[in-house]
Amino acid sequence: MMKSFRVGIIGATGMVGQRFAILLENHPWFHVTLLAASARSAGKTYAQAVGERWAMPKPIPASMRELVVQDAAQVEQIAAQVDFVFCAVDMPKEEIKKLEEAYAKAECPVISNNSANRSTPDVPMIVPELNGEHAEVIAAQRKRLGTRRGFIAVKSNCSLQSYVPALHPLMDFGVTEALVCTYQAISGAGKTFATFPEIADNVIPYIGGEEEKSEQEPLKIWGTLDMEQGRILPAEKPSITAQCLRVPVSDGHMAAVFVRFAQKPSMEEIKARWAAFRGAPQELALPSAPKQFLHYFEEPDRPQTRLDRDLENGMAVSIGRLRPDSQYHYKFVCLSHNTCRGAAGGAVLMAELLAAKGWLD
Repeated sequence: MMKSFRVGIIGATGMVGQRFAILLENHPWFHVTLLAASARSAGKTYAQAVGERWAMPKPIPASMRELVVQDAAQVEQIAAQVDFVFCAVDMPKEEIKKLEEAYAKAECPVISNNSANRSTPDVPMIVPELNGEHAEVIAAQRKRLGTRRGFIAVKSNCSLQSYVPALHPLMDFGVTEALVCTYQAISGAGKTFATFPEIADNVIPYIGGEEEKSEQEPLKIWGTLDMEQGRILPAEKPSITAQCLRVPVSDGHMAAVFVRFAQKPSMEEIKARWAAFRGAPQELALPSAPKQFLHYFEEPDRPQTRLDRDLENGMAVSIGRLRPDSQYHYKFVCLSHNTCRGAAGGAVLMAELLAAKGWLD
């Protein structure tokens, strides 16, 4: 039987922090005992600190409403009260790196939703179904940090949580090139329609830093573990080019994918790979794991954001419209829930995998 962990949410008042609160409300292993945010929220109850900014479809969890929010900068004080923390703060990148390392050095593991440490060579960036073995690099990271228990593990950017899982089961056909256009929901910017009026009847063809992340982060996910050097070496292929647009959708990131192979599979082989694909979360029956990770829709007009983003509690990936392409070998469309699978839910699932493998003991 899995032990119970005391968990803190750092950045609890933001959009992703709120999603963490919802997902962890009745979690069988992880029990939220501490909420932290900026100094301006410290000292208030969670309900007071969030106020009218609560953006989730469900109400604030009753077990957290009256928790008094602590100052996230009080690292030693917070680390003494929890077994590990989820981190989703809105701060400059260098400040986030400093904060996360401070928690790790206080012997408090950090499961991060932030981008600050994604390029750090000894910090694993884990999509649980794809590269859980990268957790082994934690041993090298602990040696660098001088910690016994503390470490940082990160989840990848939310925009690639649909197309990278869809490409992963096809990698042994030799994926050489991929072109990806993502159509990203406003919650990815921490916005709602009430707080983002300029998105109404509009598409914004720019999301700062998103295209670089979409092109580079998959190579770390597909990278190799080099324990001699204590780091993850990014893969050299495939070559990925991306264009990212903000669209007037509340939740759900969609991607149009064009792909070329060294050894071109048939459409039937691709669909069979998607249907059969299972990862460690499914094998271990982790609490947040979707039973079927990749779902293919035969209907010509699916997946659709409003219909399919909540598939398997928002933790599955929907795929459709696989067909030949005149420039690449194939093209298809895929969809994932950006604050569930793409953000907080992906981090919770990663923590479940790390717990199951003993990294949080």
